[in-house]
This record gives sequence, C-alpha cells and structure tokens, in this order.
Amino acid sequence: MANSFLRSLIAAPEINPLNKKAKSVPVFNPFNQYGRVFFFSWLGFMVAFLSWYAFPPLMTITIRKDLNMSQSDVANSNIMALLATFLVRAFCGPLCDRFGPRWVFIGTMVTGAIPTAMAGLVTNPKGLIALRFFVGILGATFVPCQVWCTGFFDKSVVGSANALAGGWGNAGGGITYFVMPAVFDSLVRDRGLEPHKAWRVAYIVPFIIIISVATGMALTCDDTPTGKWSERHQVADQVLTGKEVQAPVVNEQTRDKKSKFSSPRVSEHLPSDIEKDGVNSIPTPYDSEAQMANSVSLSEVKGEIIVAPTFREALAVILSKQSLALAGPYACAFGSELAINSVLSSYYLHNFPDLGQTTSSNWAAMLGLLNVVFRPLGGYISDIIYQKTQSVWAKKIWMVFLGLSFSVILIALGLSNPQDKSTMFGLVAGYAFFMEACNGANFAVVPHVHPFANGIVSGLVGAFGNLGGIIFAIVFRYNGQNYHQSIWIIGVICAAVNLSVCWIPPIPRGQIGGR
Repeated sequence: MANSFLRSLIAAPEINPLNKKAKSVPVFNPFNQYGRVFFFSWLGFMVAFLSWYAFPPLMTITIRKDLNMSQSDVANSNIMALLATFLVRAFCGPLCDRFGPRWVFIGTMVTGAIPTAMAGLVTNPKGLIALRFFVGILGATFVPCQVWCTGFFDKSVVGSANALAGGWGNAGGGITYFVMPAVFDSLVRDRGLEPHKAWRVAYIVPFIIIISVATGMALTCDDTPTGKWSERHQVADQVLTGKEVQAPVVNEQTRDKKSKFSSPRVSEHLPSDIEKDGVNSIPTPYDSEAQMANSVSLSEVKGEIIVAPTFREALAVILSKQSLALAGPYACAFGSELAINSVLSSYYLHNFPDLGQTTSSNWAAMLGLLNVVFRPLGGYISDIIYQKTQSVWAKKIWMVFLGLSFSVILIALGLSNPQDKSTMFGLVAGYAFFMEACNGANFAVVPHVHPFANGIVSGLVGAFGNLGGIIFAIVFRYNGQNYHQSIWIIGVICAAVNLSVCWIPPIPRGQIGGR
C-alpha cells in the first residue's frame, strides 16, 4: 500500500473518462500535464507571498525606523494590504469562470509584481501604505490556484490537491520571513549598502521571481484537461454522444422540481423545468448521496461544467446558505492567520526582546512554514472521510471540529500571554496545526458546493478569508501592543462564527454535480 501511494506521487495519474480529471495527484511529476498544473498552482501562490508578505519581516525595526512609522502606521499598512486582496479576490472568482483560472492567475501575478519593484520610491508611511495596497493584489492568486486545481483533479482527491497547493503556497508566508531578512542582511553585510537603501533593493528579488514563474505558467500549462478554456464543454459533449459512456435514462418521476442550484445554461440537451426565478432545474436520478457517488449520470457531468455566470446566477450562488457557511469559517481560519502572521514577529520581540529582528522573524516563520504539512493534512483526511462515508456532511463536521479547536487554543494563548518561549512557541504550533488543517478541510468542501460556479464560490470564500484578516487586523490596531488581548478576542469571534453555521447542510437540496 505504501509503495502504491509513493508510486502515485510520481506516475502519470489514472484519468476519469467522464470528466478527464486525475484520480491521483502526481506531486513530483511536473512533466505530466496534471503534475505540471499542480506544480505551478502551488509555486505561483508561494512566490506571490515573497512580495505580498515581504514587508512585515523588515517592518519590525528597519522599515519602521527608516520611515519613522508609528504603531498605527504599521497596522494601517497591514490593513491596506489585506483590503486590496479582499477586493481582488471577490472579482477573481467570476473572472475565473469567464476567462479561465490560468490567465487570471498570470494576470494577478504580473499586476502585483510591478508595484513590488517600485518599493525603492517609498519615502514616507503614506507612500508605503499606498504601495502595499497595490502589492496586495498578489494575495488574490489563491483563488485561481484553487479553481485551477479543482478543474484538473477528481472529487475523490480534490481535497488533497487543493490543500496541498494551498498549503505549500501558504508556506510562502513563512519562507518570506526567512528570505527577506536574509536578503537584507546580505546586502548590508556583503554589499556594504546602508539599511535605508538595502531594504528597497531587496524587493527587486521577489519581482524577478514572480515574473519568471508567471512566464513559465503561460508557456507550459493548459487551461483545462482538454486544452483551451473555450473547449471545456468538450467532455460533456462526448458523453452526450455516447463516445465515452452511456448515461442512464432519467425517470420523469425522479426529478427534483424545486432545485434552484442546478447548473444553468449547460442543460439544453436535457429535460428541464423552468422555475419562477428563471433558473433551469436539471433532473436528478437518485435521492441517495451514496447512490449518486457510485453512479454515472450525464446530468452530473454537465452539472460540474463551469459556466460564465450572469449577475442573477452569481447573486444566487453568493447569497446561498451553503456558500456563506464556508465563507464564515474561512474568514476566521485564514483571516486569523493573515492578521496574526503580520504581527507575530513583533509579538515575539515584545515578549522576548533578546530575540532581535532576524531571530524573532525566523520564529514567526514557523506559522507559515507549517502549512507545508498541516494544511494538506486537513484536506487529505477530508478526502479519506469522504471515501469512507460518501458524505459531504462528514467533511463539514471535520471542518467545524478543526475550527472550534484552533479557536480554543487562541483563547488560551491570549489569556495566558506566555512569558516562557517554549510555551509560546508550543501554543502557536498547536494553533497552526488546527487552523491550517481547517483551511485545507474548507477547500475540500468548496468543490462540492455549486460546482458549475466554482470560481464564484472559491472567490467568495477566499475573499472572506481576507475580510476576516482585515477585521482582525483592526482588532490588533485598536489594542496597540497588547497583542495577547487581541488574540483572545479573535479566538472568541472564531468560536462563535463556527458554531453559528455548523447546522447548515453543505449541499443545496437537489443540486446536480459535486457529489
């Protein structure tokens, strides 16, 4: 079994003949089409962090001193970086559905990299705040990263694929805490630059790396398993004509005439009822979730095809309970990670002044680096749960458990405000385990909810992650250097949000696809 698992990480994956998606993740095979998309998904998101989160490691002392920044200036710059990402993520979802995630990915990388190279022009706190707003565009790369993976990997492994790509990409936040101080120290020590010049020159490094990765993505990858984004309907057409598989006959009596969340405008070849709200309802052949998971139906294949959404369709998806039930917990999990990651080195330095800027940044890097293991683990366990139960409800229960667990640890961390390093670092590691696993578990559920509008759902959930980051950054701003007080307040908010949405069914009644 171990040999089979290891082989799946390298060998070309088995392909689902119905949707052309891979049934395993060839993690270490960038020569394979699916492995190459996975590789650039996590790498693109990771290098985005080299610029998006390049400022906090050097803002602990160097940038703050050079620009004469107050505590409020530092907090405002963190908030602006998150605000930009929130706005762009919200737009990236519909753009992915319309133009395809690969080109949206490339566009956000290039657009965010340009202001990165302009860091040398900053001379005051307001200039830095404005610059960080535009650099914050890079944080939106998470949305096309997840939508792109969802389009290439089958529902049986999509949780692992999304969690691996998101987790390894998120590790960029930790890597940045190592890279930027190291580049800065090298420029000062080896090149003889003054600190006020060295930190500006340092930002040329992430600019070059981001542009290089975006170029590789444009030249070597495909939009979908079948090629161009405009050809994504090809698989369903093959199934429809019987070239790939014979779809079972749909019995008129098994139709769910009340569904509002069936895939619109991809069902013209299927019998359908038109609801009062004008959205097509596609018949569903089985009532049992387990039966649907083991059956093959044309409506399921077509229901998972992403369509270019109209405003009305997008609004229905955004306002559904299921979308909001994922967005709220992600606002808490990823939002708390963003906000805490921005102040963690300062918190360490505040409690342990002997650490210094570089050492406190290195310890703060732990929170981001643990994403390499913990976020993928959350998605992997979610896939195992689904394979055993064939229930999306089971996936959601796992996600809520993780959300409540990290909330409790945050409350404990904030109330105790450890003055012992081992206690402090241990609690942060415990928080990282449950929080990052929760992020992975969340995007293991996302592909099941409104699969025909996966970009919209991914964009909404991703944007809420940044909205949470903004709210929690504001909490830090108004508590100043009382970091521990902000942390337990955030823990209470996270626990309340997870409890408030735990009762909502993960899939809308009568939905087609995503089972």
